[in-house]
Amino acid sequence: MNAAYNAAIALYKGAARLAALSSPKVRHMLHGQCETQARLARFRAEMAPDGFDVWFHAASLGEFEQARPLIEALLEHKPGTRILLSFFSPSGYEVRCDYDPRVAVVYMPFDTPEAVEAFLDAAAPRMAIFVKYEFWGNYLSSLKRRGIATYIISAIFRPGQIFFKPWGGMFRRMLGCFDRLYVQDERSRSLLASAGVDAVTVAGDTRFDRVTAIRAKGRDIAEVQCFLNASPGAPVLVAGSSWERDEDVYVPWLRNHPEVRAIIAPHEFDKDRLSAMRRRLGTDETMLLSDFKRICDASPEGAAKVASKLRYIIIDCFGLLSSLYRYADVAYIGGGFGAGIHNINEAAVYGIPVVFGPRHKKFNEAADLIACGGGFCVTDAAGTGSTLSRLFSDADGRRAAGKAAGNYISSHIGATAKIMTDIFGIDITSK
Repeated sequence: MNAAYNAAIALYKGAARLAALSSPKVRHMLHGQCETQARLARFRAEMAPDGFDVWFHAASLGEFEQARPLIEALLEHKPGTRILLSFFSPSGYEVRCDYDPRVAVVYMPFDTPEAVEAFLDAAAPRMAIFVKYEFWGNYLSSLKRRGIATYIISAIFRPGQIFFKPWGGMFRRMLGCFDRLYVQDERSRSLLASAGVDAVTVAGDTRFDRVTAIRAKGRDIAEVQCFLNASPGAPVLVAGSSWERDEDVYVPWLRNHPEVRAIIAPHEFDKDRLSAMRRRLGTDETMLLSDFKRICDASPEGAAKVASKLRYIIIDCFGLLSSLYRYADVAYIGGGFGAGIHNINEAAVYGIPVVFGPRHKKFNEAADLIACGGGFCVTDAAGTGSTLSRLFSDADGRRAAGKAAGNYISSHIGATAKIMTDIFGIDITSK
């Protein structure tokens, strides 16, 4: 890449080092990157002496969920495939570093020329698959020079992106480093064609396959069931990936509707955050899942008595959210008052209405769900309250909205099968 790009990456890296002084999250990332070479050496010795067959890179946890259907299809249909998975964000790595013993997991170093060459030398991948928005110039250029087949999956493009600006030539050249781009929609294909990029396949979004598989394998959570059994028939709101700004719009409504039970999964949590949530919801009516689980383990009868006094359960662990939506009558999806909404498909697959904030423009599924009547955008507390009141008071309307959401998901599955056939020559539908 040119000097300007490399200077920008160097500034980014320097800014991260400064941020690490006050951010444990950034410190974890930088520390993890320092360990990448040693981890690669160990993984190579243990499982991939000749290098990895496929390297998947996902920025964070959400992108991993798009890579996961392909990874698991490879593990099932082509056992023995040596897979490397990298993350850039701690929110992905810290949760999935022990994802599967057959998959090596590392942090991806910053996109500096020296770090890129060291990483690719150490990993020796035969193929690279990036997810959605991952465009790193030095990595892509080096992969192309080395003749390593490189793809991007579940990608989505919009007219405002730098690739389509008059001054975006350097970034358009990055797109030429991919052997093929698997995009979510026809609009993305048309935009790429206008930029002279034709190695494009409209495959859809693998997240639809992932959430469908999750629903099929979904598990009951005994403590949550105990909590809900204490108020049989009570309507249930599940708030997933909730941030404080989300709580600003839905908690006032909850406090005024004691007939509704809520299960709240904050996007990030620490002791102070959880304590503040309990105070806001009402300490006597709120309990952390971990605390309630200890009561359930000690005495089922005692747990039932405690549950009868609770209105809210706060989820203080990772890995449960995709199963929690099965208990919801309505789901609120967080992030829409911050950087962007989280995974709404994860809830919609259960055939329930999904409510979310205004920052959803980068997510086709949000606009599609609004259009089909399964999704509802809210912009403030008053609008959130009005929407929730309407959904919870009108059972027929709620069921119709949920059916629309479920039908939308089921009509969009199949991206994983297309990509597996195209890249690996494996027909996963025949087994």
